[in-house]
Amino acid sequence: MNETPQDFTSLEARITADYPSLSRRLQQTARFLLDHPQEVAFATVAKLAEQAGVTPSTLIRFANSFGFKGFSEMQQLFRARLVDELPNYTERIRAVRTATGETPDSSQLLWEFAEANRDVLDQLPARTDLRSLERALDLFEAAEIVHVMGARRSFVVASYMAYALQHVEKRTHLVSGLGGMHLEQLKSMGSRDALMVVSFSPYAQESREAAEEASRRGIPLVVITDSSLSPLARLADVSLVVHEAEVKSFRGLTASLCLTQTLAIALGVRQDRARDEVDQEGEGSPAVR
Repeated sequence: MNETPQDFTSLEARITADYPSLSRRLQQTARFLLDHPQEVAFATVAKLAEQAGVTPSTLIRFANSFGFKGFSEMQQLFRARLVDELPNYTERIRAVRTATGETPDSSQLLWEFAEANRDVLDQLPARTDLRSLERALDLFEAAEIVHVMGARRSFVVASYMAYALQHVEKRTHLVSGLGGMHLEQLKSMGSRDALMVVSFSPYAQESREAAEEASRRGIPLVVITDSSLSPLARLADVSLVVHEAEVKSFRGLTASLCLTQTLAIALGVRQDRARDEVDQEGEGSPAVR
């Protein structure tokens, strides 16, 4: 049994390979989907069915035949493709308007972003592996210095982590890549340090190289990413998977920032408790004469 495609490229390859064996209706659906990927990324099932000249149930049956639980699950791959290929926000906005025929106002967008982010925050505790969370804290607590890196939009999360760790009195170093010197900055990592990399699809090359460097040198690596199948997760000692909100192909950072804040403050609580225990042991020891 073939595995469910995990990205648009593998889905396109599967559809192409299976096309001769599909029924006439499913072949018609396949041609429409591959010929109009931009529209498929955003339009409703009803609208797509009308444009493709099939019934909504045919679209759902098509998705099911490739291992997806529903059409919306398959549609996510079309959206991810658009995000990867249209990094420019202006182009992405134009693509959404063309595909949906909508021009949302600021109030509508505010409600949509707020609702989507509220949903992912509600799901975050249940989706987070608590053993992995504690293991990440173990690595950070044991490290002399925690190095933190995130490229492009992930930089927001990484920079907050570095800021928060400084305020809980944990030595930290933000790998900013200033002057394109990511690898040079990573050379400052010591054998007793740890590295945290934040990276989301399409996974910046600089982040991959940082994870590979830590893995090669045996430096503990904690990764915050969006899939257990990401190339960084396979290298990590601890991988924390975060599902972010997405509205009209624009992905948020709310859940990642919440998880990062949790890590930093939980580490601060651990360190404060450890200091109290040391103080109590000192008070209980015999006076030196």
